[in-house]
This record gives sequence, C-alpha cells and structure tokens, in this order.
Amino acid sequence: MRARFTKGKPMRYTIAVTFALVVGTSVSLAQDKDGWTSLLEGKDLTKHCFTKGNWILGEDGVVALKPRKGESGWQRYDAYLWAKKQYKDFEAEFEYKLEKGGNSGFYFHVGDLKEPVKRGIEVQIYDSGNKPAGAKLTDHDSGGIIPGIPPTKNTARKFGEWNRMRVTVKSSKVTVELNGEVVNDVPLDYKTIKDRPPTGYIGFQDHGLPMWLRNIKVREL
Repeated sequence: MRARFTKGKPMRYTIAVTFALVVGTSVSLAQDKDGWTSLLEGKDLTKHCFTKGNWILGEDGVVALKPRKGESGWQRYDAYLWAKKQYKDFEAEFEYKLEKGGNSGFYFHVGDLKEPVKRGIEVQIYDSGNKPAGAKLTDHDSGGIIPGIPPTKNTARKFGEWNRMRVTVKSSKVTVELNGEVVNDVPLDYKTIKDRPPTGYIGFQDHGLPMWLRNIKVREL
C-alpha cells in the first residue's frame, strides 16, 4: 500500500498508521491457511499463553509440566496453562503424554480463572490406556466431560505414549475425538453443563503430576 501524505498531518500520524498496518499483518500471519494458530509459536509461552511458570517449553517444541516442590499430585493447583484469547465456537487439537496414574484436563468456556472447575467445562485427560477391555468408563476417563459425561469408548493409549485429542465446540454442542475416534458428542445444554458460560478461556489443568503437551493449535469457527 502506498503511503499518502496529507498537508497538515504531522509525521507521527504517518508513523502510527504504518505501525498499525505492520501489526495487523503480523497478527494475520500467525494463522495458517486453514485458520489455525499454534499456541506454542515462538521460543517461550508468552506470545499466545500465560501461566504462573509451572510449564516449561523445550527446544523440541514440547511443553512439560513439572510439579513444584511440595506438590504431591491429585490436587488442583493454580498454575494452569491458559490461552490469552477467549473462545466461543472453536476447534482445538493437541497431543498429550502422561506418566502412570497421570491426570489433567483440557478446559474451555472458563468464565472465571479462579474457579475453572465451577465456571468452565473440562475434557478429562487421564491414564486410561491400561483399563481392561469392557471396563466401565466414567467422566474421569480420557475423553470424558466433567461433570458427569463419560466417554462412549476407551481409545486412550498406554502411559508413556502420545495421544492426540481434538475438541470441537460448534452449533451448541461439544465433540471430543481421541486418537482419531469420536468418544463424546453432547449438547452444551446437557443437564450437567447447561449452567456453564457460553464463552471463555481455554487451557490445561495443573494437577501436580508430570505431563507433556505438543502441537497445540486452535482456530475459531
């Protein structure tokens, strides 16, 4: 675009316009051709995310949750990994890996960061890969929606292996895919989640247990 100089406009006006154009271009370039934004873009977690520092991004592009001194696991701590942008209808995809007994969750439509469990919806991430075939599943198995909605099948891989999860929120329903198979598909007005906000933050739970994430991306729908 050719810059147009207008008589009477100070130089700082032209600089401001040019800066705005550059910033706008850089934001658009953060998305790929299909509209996906990588939350792990850059060499740290500050471009698209925020946290209290319990998550470490390695040079290999893997985010590791390292429990702090004194954290024993199986408690809810406050160092969640949050995306800065809030979403209503969206698609999120990521890979996760757990240790034996590992536990975490992907949160969305969180309206209050101080009360994510009560003011948001959680898609469970859990070490479910070793459950016997045919074992009863609960909302605390991978792909379950908390509160109260178990996955329809167990497609989780054994601890130590990478799992791929996709969460789609569109047309007033949430669909969860785990390792290429749909394991949940429920309306957002389902009785146990109908009181949750229609929009909000997305992020990953800090349960005081080691876990790893990679290839985290999200796009608005």
